[in-house]
Amino acid sequence: MSSRKRFGTLAAVGVLLATVAVAYTVQAANRAAPADVTAIDLAQPGQILFRDTASGRAAAVAIGDPGGPRSVSAWACDRVYAAAATAVCLQPTAGLTPAFAAVVLDRYLAEVSRARHPGIPNRARVGSGGSHVAFTAFVTGHSYAKEGFSTRTSIVDIANNRTYGDIETLQIYHEGRKISTLDVNLWGVTFAADGKRFYASMSTGGKTYLVEADIATWEARTLRENAECPSLSPDGHHIVFKKRVSDDGARPWQLYVLDLRSRAEWALPSTLNVDDQAAWLDEKTVMYSLLREDGGTDIWASAVTGQSPPKLLIANASSPSVL
Repeated sequence: MSSRKRFGTLAAVGVLLATVAVAYTVQAANRAAPADVTAIDLAQPGQILFRDTASGRAAAVAIGDPGGPRSVSAWACDRVYAAAATAVCLQPTAGLTPAFAAVVLDRYLAEVSRARHPGIPNRARVGSGGSHVAFTAFVTGHSYAKEGFSTRTSIVDIANNRTYGDIETLQIYHEGRKISTLDVNLWGVTFAADGKRFYASMSTGGKTYLVEADIATWEARTLRENAECPSLSPDGHHIVFKKRVSDDGARPWQLYVLDLRSRAEWALPSTLNVDDQAAWLDEKTVMYSLLREDGGTDIWASAVTGQSPPKLLIANASSPSVL
């Protein structure tokens, strides 16, 4: 065997062994539960589910004492979200290209289903009735602040055992006309309580839009420009979203609230640089992840009236949802 062929064979074997090693590490991490694992019941109200950034695992804390003791599960998730005793956990998987497993969990965090998808996991949502799950991943690029990123968003209809692998197949209308361009990109789903509609972000032609979609007809329409990562309030009357307010790549967004009835919108003070899909703590408060200067992440809360400053809710945490 020539030295060139020998080198190529060794390189291929090295890649294979590295892949196997990574796969084993990921699987072992998921099997090995930390010593402080505590049972979590998603059907018990009065809790916030979130990602504990120290362990990388799904955890829960009492709403009345968010800085208090945490119940830490055995599930390692890059993103986690729960509603109606159903959770979705997005876990990166080993391989030569970025991919992740979308794992659906029941009320006791037992696995119901899993499916592998391409990309880097980034957003996750469960409908308030627990019948639908959505998740977004970067398939090109890794930041909403940079041009050239591309996402893939999927919806799982749990009740009917159906998966919409890419919601970019939606028939989308802007000002009454069907959008037929090829540069459409959709991400950041939030579900309406009726289980029939959802909202999402769309980009096309260098602009972003808030869209409202109907699952049954698989059609959508734009509602307004310059809106990303929407989150619908429990009463269905308001949406909190990221609005681009600057060309500064380090501080491009600020959180805004939109009243769907009057179409009035207002900014939430002191929420510059929030790169997250916010979640609702209650009808008057939203919560979101905020990156610290040291690279850590905390969950903060802001009143939707904007009349009081944000406050730290849960330290060393991200990806919150109310149970």
